Amino acid sequence: MKKILISVIGPTAIGKTKLAIALAQHFKTEIISADSRQFFKEMQIGTAVPSTEELAAAPHHFIQHKSIFDTYSVGDFEKEAIHKLEELFKQKDIIIMVGGSGLYVDSVTKGLDYFPAVDPKIREELNSVLEEKGIEPLQQQLKTLDPTYFKKVDIENPHRIIRALEICIGSGKPYSSFLNKDKGNRPFKILTVGINADREIIYNRINQRVDIMVEEGLVSEAKTLLQHKTLNALQTVGYRELFNYFEGEWTLDFAISEIKKNTRRFAKRQLTWFKKNENTVWVAFDGKISDIKHLIEKQATKLLND
Repeated sequence: MKKILISVIGPTAIGKTKLAIALAQHFKTEIISADSRQFFKEMQIGTAVPSTEELAAAPHHFIQHKSIFDTYSVGDFEKEAIHKLEELFKQKDIIIMVGGSGLYVDSVTKGLDYFPAVDPKIREELNSVLEEKGIEPLQQQLKTLDPTYFKKVDIENPHRIIRALEICIGSGKPYSSFLNKDKGNRPFKILTVGINADREIIYNRINQRVDIMVEEGLVSEAKTLLQHKTLNALQTVGYRELFNYFEGEWTLDFAISEIKKNTRRFAKRQLTWFKKNENTVWVAFDGKISDIKHLIEKQATKLLND
């Protein structure tokens, strides 16, 4: 237990990549990405993949290593990430993990609940319902099949609703019946560092990031993916809204405003998720990197001595 995984979390557009790279350089180590949409090589602009310069500044893993046509679950990521950590910890005492996808972060730091395999056609059918009728009928179906999980899930998150429903339908049992089983212990210590700011600052940073994405070609990128819009990877803020624009349902200006609004909502959900971890060391988004490094070194030493 002399190894430490430093997990850098926080809402989208807060500066996680910048801090992760600074820490990786400081500790002369490597970075595991736990951003579930940056895995896909076809989705570069809309997922804010680190720039070429950022990727060159420190070794990164799990960036654009999959295709949207691949089947890749959080369970797959957990197995691959743990295997990569075992490999890296042979050479390093500290590894950095960074990402805003709470479930993917937790899969590495806490372990996952395990679910039975189900027919992938179930998810395809549920995605079709979402596309054609919206989220409300899915919410009502989950309320009927698993009222326990319905009470605690973020009912505005289509990924969570569809994931729960596919297990309910495929297994014939409530999704909640598979939760909170024994999970594997990790052979390393975990130091979670959260970046935060006032809500207005977070929202302004999100709005600015979306404007930059549009300038960099997000609309063109999304258009090349339109024919594959039902794929699970593309049920993502920044793409769904533009698909509505391409199909004549919305104007471009309205689609962009919806991307900003939905990203702000996503950031709010991220913070709700991350704040459940009482052991997180929170730092300000505009804090001095040197001060943050010192704080993390102090916390890491304390963690090793506990």
